[in-house]
Amino acid sequence: MTAFAAAPALILTALAGCSSDSDVSTRTKIVIGADLALGSAVDNAYADALQLRIEQINASNKLPDHELELRVMDNRSESKQSLSNISTLADDPGIAAIITGECDECVVGAAKTINDKRVPTIALAAADQVATPIESRRYLFKIGPNGSDSAAALTAELDRSGKKKVAIVYANNLYGNGVRSHLVSELQKKPQITVIEPAPVKPTATDVSQVIETVTADKPDALVVLTGSDQATAAVTAAKAAKFKGQVYFDAAAANDLFVPQEAAVATENTTMVFTQILAIDDVIATSPAKAARKQWFRDYTSRYGSYSGVASFGADAVDLIADAVVRAGGDRQRLRDVLETSQTDGLSGPLRLTPDNHSGLMPQALTLLVARSGRWRLLS
Repeated sequence: MTAFAAAPALILTALAGCSSDSDVSTRTKIVIGADLALGSAVDNAYADALQLRIEQINASNKLPDHELELRVMDNRSESKQSLSNISTLADDPGIAAIITGECDECVVGAAKTINDKRVPTIALAAADQVATPIESRRYLFKIGPNGSDSAAALTAELDRSGKKKVAIVYANNLYGNGVRSHLVSELQKKPQITVIEPAPVKPTATDVSQVIETVTADKPDALVVLTGSDQATAAVTAAKAAKFKGQVYFDAAAANDLFVPQEAAVATENTTMVFTQILAIDDVIATSPAKAARKQWFRDYTSRYGSYSGVASFGADAVDLIADAVVRAGGDRQRLRDVLETSQTDGLSGPLRLTPDNHSGLMPQALTLLVARSGRWRLLS
């Protein structure tokens, strides 16, 4: 068996205290495997969220007969290594379920292995192909914003605000190409909006200024950036330098930390982003148990790690879904898969609904519009 390549701090065995009426020595361990890129800020946020949520569940009486344990393997953002990790985890009968990180190509490349080895897997990657086609994704589930839902929300806002000419910059990867296709399709339904030819950028590019200068040369009144957070920050900074006067929009892939990087705060001011409420949770009134739980999770994560990463709620929801399934199915993989496939809950990210015909759980109404003000994200309205 390949040695686990995670740092000691990330080989996580959740040993948080149990309730007084449940002796940890009598509890059956349920091991969750995780395939993450430990050099990625996003996946490190996922690792932090998984660790914290597992500790919280173990310290509660939610699983009186079971104790969750997390085993992390580093895929180094490489599809081949990810496939090897997932195969290793799936071949271990002690692993009840797997959670994978942000790498779209990694989990899509491992989809057949996941199906063949019949290991229930929750992916935190964003591409549509993670959960479709459903026929070859029976053991694979997805949490996180769908490209089609982000595109619909962006189109509605562009239409509402009267934009007439829209430029699009997108990451040339599975997710970026997918959401770009959805957005163009939605905008074509609005004859009053002209779409400038979308411009791709390499997912690893750190300098996107030339692309931004090109797409803003026609003076669009809106620039939509469909990339990860670092590239989105670079894009809005380049747009500011190019004296772009229009409005900048991010889709959900751009979400990262609670605060905008200080060096980009001025350039990002008034930028609109599609995401869940969690990055603006201070603006949310706890009018329901679900909203109260989200505010508490935000406080717990921030207290532990010093700040908040927007993606953390997806990781915590993945653990919660598995824990809820364990209550009904124990550690049996087939039964866990069957329970996951009909899961419905108001999660920390928003409402989650999984069905036999839809393995992508985050509902469209979980998404809202945020705006950057004074270096942090706020609800737009």
